[in-house]
Amino acid sequence: MNDQESYDTSPPIIYNLFPRLAGRMDGWIEHSERARSMGFNWIYLNPVTQPGFSGSLYALKDYYRVCPDFLPVSVSSSGIDELKGVLGQFRSLGLQTAVDLVINHTAIDCPLVSEHPEWYLRDENGEVVHPSAIDPADARKVTVWGDLAEIDNATSPDLDGLWDYWTTLVRFYVELGFDGFRCDAAYKVPALLWRKLADQARELNERATFFAETLGCRLAEVEALAGAGLDYLFNSSKYWNFDAPWALEQHQAFGDLAPSVSFPESHDTERLFAETGGNTAVMRQRYLFAALFSEAVMMPIGFEYGFTRKLDVVTTRPKDWEETRVDLSSFVGAVNRVKAETPIFGCEGHWRALRAYDQPTVVIEKSDAAERAFLLINKDWHASQEIDLQDVRALAPHGSELHRISENGLHEHTAVPRRLELLPAEIAWLV
Repeated sequence: MNDQESYDTSPPIIYNLFPRLAGRMDGWIEHSERARSMGFNWIYLNPVTQPGFSGSLYALKDYYRVCPDFLPVSVSSSGIDELKGVLGQFRSLGLQTAVDLVINHTAIDCPLVSEHPEWYLRDENGEVVHPSAIDPADARKVTVWGDLAEIDNATSPDLDGLWDYWTTLVRFYVELGFDGFRCDAAYKVPALLWRKLADQARELNERATFFAETLGCRLAEVEALAGAGLDYLFNSSKYWNFDAPWALEQHQAFGDLAPSVSFPESHDTERLFAETGGNTAVMRQRYLFAALFSEAVMMPIGFEYGFTRKLDVVTTRPKDWEETRVDLSSFVGAVNRVKAETPIFGCEGHWRALRAYDQPTVVIEKSDAAERAFLLINKDWHASQEIDLQDVRALAPHGSELHRISENGLHEHTAVPRRLELLPAEIAWLV
């Protein structure tokens, strides 16, 4: 059977196998098998190649050598052959694999800094610029990453040479076995360069997929990526508390550019189990909502077990693997099956709120040209809430059913009642 024919063709249901926690690559298969058993069809790896002196996965020193922390004990080479073998095993499980593509900066001790000084952004004194970020809540707070050197992908005097370097790298990664890329800080890279890289990748793999990391940037910065060949954006629905219209408005604005990826937590956020004080009802609510909200969904390793330690791109190690507090695997698997098998939840769709946001429950409708669904959400984390469904019954197409997934992953569907008691933080839906 052709490798690409063996792929799951459902929308991306992504398991983030964070390599610093997973450890050496000969142990990654066990994690990928667990992910596949839960219905995930993509593995996403954070950067796996050689970092610079800081050890940060995102401060890359050598794009063509695997980080020694991830090599099997017996391997002393670059590790590229071993990585290719692991990607082949993922593919044999029916899993596509994406990796971070970090091309807006390198490690400050990357050899390219001295070999190609013209590729880097310089300040008025001719020194290499370190990337920085301003706290949106307080412009006086600026974070500068001293271990990074900012690439000048827009105005370098050797733009052809620089862009050819990235093109060669992407072709190498696709030939190695990667099916997609998470485009780190995508809005900091010219759209034309992304277009060039996407076209090159698709010459080798027509299904090569580009996921744009655009969290925290302004609408104009996202709009500047139009036509860049990027397949997905990451949305901010994780931060929505169902109490204001901003998430649906953002969904509509960004949906004109590309479909999106939702997530209940990520390697950049705190662990949800820790944030909620161990409230598994909220864990289930947030994963279910993320899966139903957008075309694609992502979940990091350990979410299914209620891990509490934030993933760290420098310090996390396999010893930080935690004792299992809960096991949401059956619930996550049931949600993933619903997403894969229900067309309206495998597309971006259009959303609108049907009731005021100041109520303890909210009702939101998702629709496309062929189907409609109604999500019934209990915002109360600790108490059940009764909801009247008469107006929803009037809007729902004939034959609609009420669906809910129990704590142990049992998917139930029944006739739509006139009134419904939603458990704490529960989401039910009509479709």
